[in-house]
Amino acid sequence: MSVASASAEISNGTVKIGVLTDMSGPYADNVGAGSVLAAKMAVEDFGGKAAGMPVEVISADHQNKADIGLALARKWYDTEGVDTITEVVSSGVALAVQQLSRDKDKAFLATGPGTPDLTGKACSPVGVHWAYDNYALANVATAPLVQKGLKSWYFLTADYSFGQALEAEASKVIVANGGTVLGSSKHPLNSSDFSSYLLQAQASKAQVIGLANAGADMMSALKQANEFGITTGGQSIAALLVNLPDIHALGLASAKGLIFADSFYWDANDKTREWSKRFMARFGGKAPGSLQAAVYGAVTHYLKAVDATKSDAGSVVVAEMKKMPINDFYTTNASIREDGRVIRDMYLLQVKQPSESKYPWDYYKILSTVPGDKAFRPLKDGGCPLVNAAK
Repeated sequence: MSVASASAEISNGTVKIGVLTDMSGPYADNVGAGSVLAAKMAVEDFGGKAAGMPVEVISADHQNKADIGLALARKWYDTEGVDTITEVVSSGVALAVQQLSRDKDKAFLATGPGTPDLTGKACSPVGVHWAYDNYALANVATAPLVQKGLKSWYFLTADYSFGQALEAEASKVIVANGGTVLGSSKHPLNSSDFSSYLLQAQASKAQVIGLANAGADMMSALKQANEFGITTGGQSIAALLVNLPDIHALGLASAKGLIFADSFYWDANDKTREWSKRFMARFGGKAPGSLQAAVYGAVTHYLKAVDATKSDAGSVVVAEMKKMPINDFYTTNASIREDGRVIRDMYLLQVKQPSESKYPWDYYKILSTVPGDKAFRPLKDGGCPLVNAAK
C-alpha cells in the first residue's frame, strides 16, 4: 500500500500516542516521566513512523482522579487527534478511560492499573492489559507465604477500587490455601499517618499484615511499621504491590527481605540490562520499574499492528495485536488473550540484604518464574462478556 492510500486509514496523517499518567502524586516515581520516556524510546526504536506516518507522543497528569483523567482523554480523542492512550495508573481512571476508548473505537493500552476488571466484567474489544494485575500479584506472592505457614492475615488497604480489589484477590488465595483473613483497615489514597491502622493490625494478632496499597502509601505504611517495631513483635509484613523506585526510595535497610511479585526486573538478563542501561542514560541514572518497561512493550506492539493493518481504528489494531506473538526484552513468547489480558511470565522476587547488593539498583533476587497461565486468572473465571458472547 502506498503512503498516500495508507494515510486514508491513519486519521490526521499522524499516529498520536497519549501517555496519561500520574506526574505528581503517589505513583509518579513508578510511572510518570519514566513512562513518557519509555513511550518515546519505543517510537524511536521503531523508526519514528508506522504505516508510513509519523508517530508523536504527548502526555498529561490525570492526578489519580477519574473525572480529570476522563476529561483529558475526551479532549485528546475529540480535538487533539490522539489514536491510543497508554499507561493510566489508578484503576478508577483506567476503567473510565477504557469505556471511553471503546465508545470512540480507540486502542487502550493499560500498563499501569491493577484492577483485573479491565479484562473481566469491564473488558473491551479495544482494551489490552499489559503488565501485572491484582490477581497475578496476589496469586504469585501470597500463596507461597501461606504455604510456608503464615496463615492468619490482616490488611491495610487503599480505600479505592485498586486496593479493594487487591485485598479481595489476596483474600481468595489465602483462604484457598488454608489461611484466614482476620480483618482490614481502609485508608485514603496518599495517607501520611498510618499509626491508627497499624495499631488495629497489631491488635489483631495476625501473623501477617498485608499492605494492599502502592507507591507512597505502601512506603509510608512500611516505614511506620518498622518504627512501631511490628516485625520485632513477631508479625510479618507482606507488601502486595512493590515497584523498583519504591525500594530505591525506602533503602535496602528498610525493605530487606520483602517478598512480592512483579512482571519485570531490569537486571534479570542481558536483554533487560541492555534496554535498561539505555533508559538509565536518559533518566538521570534511575533504573526502570516494570510499569515503565511495560509502556515500551505495549507501544512497540501497537505500532507493529498499526504498521501491519495500515489503520489506527482501535478495533482493527487490537484484533491484529491479538494475532501477533509478543517478543521483546520485557516479554518473551507471550500473547494477548481474547479478553485483552497479556499472558506473560511473572516473577516471585525478594529484596536483597544491604550486604548482598553489589552495585547501584542491585536490589532483587529472583526466587522463581511463574508461567503466565499459572499466574493470571483463568479466562473462564473473569466474567468478560466478550468471551461469554463468543461461546
